[in-house]
Amino acid sequence: MKNFEVKTKISFGENALSRLKSLATDRVFIVADPFVVSSKLIEHIQTPLSSANVKYALFTDVVPDPPVDKVIKGVKSLLADKSEYIIAVGGGSAMDTAKAVRKFATSIDGGYKPKLICIPTTSGTGSEVTSFAVISDGENGKYPLSSEDMLPEEAILDEVLVKSVPATVTADTGMDVITHAIEAYVSINNNEFSGALAEKAVEICGQFLLRSYADCNDTHARRKIHIASCLAGLAFNSASLGLNHGMAHQLGARFHIPHGRANAILLPYIIEYNSDIRSSTKSQKEYRSCVRKYCNVARILGVSNLNEVTTIRAIVSYLQFMMQEMNMPLKVSQIIGINEGEYFSSIEQMAESALKDACTATNPRIPTKEEIIEIYKKIW
Repeated sequence: MKNFEVKTKISFGENALSRLKSLATDRVFIVADPFVVSSKLIEHIQTPLSSANVKYALFTDVVPDPPVDKVIKGVKSLLADKSEYIIAVGGGSAMDTAKAVRKFATSIDGGYKPKLICIPTTSGTGSEVTSFAVISDGENGKYPLSSEDMLPEEAILDEVLVKSVPATVTADTGMDVITHAIEAYVSINNNEFSGALAEKAVEICGQFLLRSYADCNDTHARRKIHIASCLAGLAFNSASLGLNHGMAHQLGARFHIPHGRANAILLPYIIEYNSDIRSSTKSQKEYRSCVRKYCNVARILGVSNLNEVTTIRAIVSYLQFMMQEMNMPLKVSQIIGINEGEYFSSIEQMAESALKDACTATNPRIPTKEEIIEIYKKIW
């Protein structure tokens, strides 16, 4: 038996942030990354709260891949505050921090059960509707966490918060959405419900991602990609992900490559690996089961071709075309500051860690360490 649930209430569309005026509380604990405060985006949160006479505490010690010590500081601050609501505002790091802080705080004080509202300011992670979070532990790398008690009670999607997102971030996070959707779609845990969500996310990205990248004032496109991010999050919260994320986590931990960018670089190569169709592959009688799924993705994106082989090649070319249109690197070597010797000396350890990554377990093709090493070499 399988189950599919959407436990997070989602407020979206024009003026979605007005939901904050009707919170049944007089105090909230806000977790926000520093940019949200310095850019004054936080005012979009403070204004409706203040109009409803809701006081707030502000925790801003948030960094990418939140380390354990930052989470501990957040736990201490939350337990001292004891607000009924935690509001996470920012990208994946802020939401991951808030999820981890709430989980550990409630583990310490079993009688304290604050509700979590996530308000994303980027369109990529889908973290506002998932039970996943990633924290880091110094040299030991990243640790994906997954627990039902980390699932937010509410998510608020308001495009006013993503209008000012720089084009480079729009590109990285947009490709993250596509990767989430495609990986959830071909995951061994996929189902009809997650598949429908993933298909819609892919369709929206195909229509609106380049528009959103080209013009930050294209409110319609930004709203659509914001919703696509949430749809893809719902899809992978149900179906999980795959090797693409298992390998991308290591690139982020070792070389601090933005998560969406690492995913984007890997995605064409992972599609080739999972489908077992490469530039030299000829037509054959039978293909891996995920090939049909990838061909569906190609059809949705409008690049379906003569047969399975040419269609896989077409989707790989199309994804790299999108990356080039958004001035994204196609290879790790094109990213400034990454030393070739250091990269290649890290490959074996990254491959071992990718094999153990929880996301890899639901990949449609079971990889070996040697195969992962080969993919890491190809993307250089």
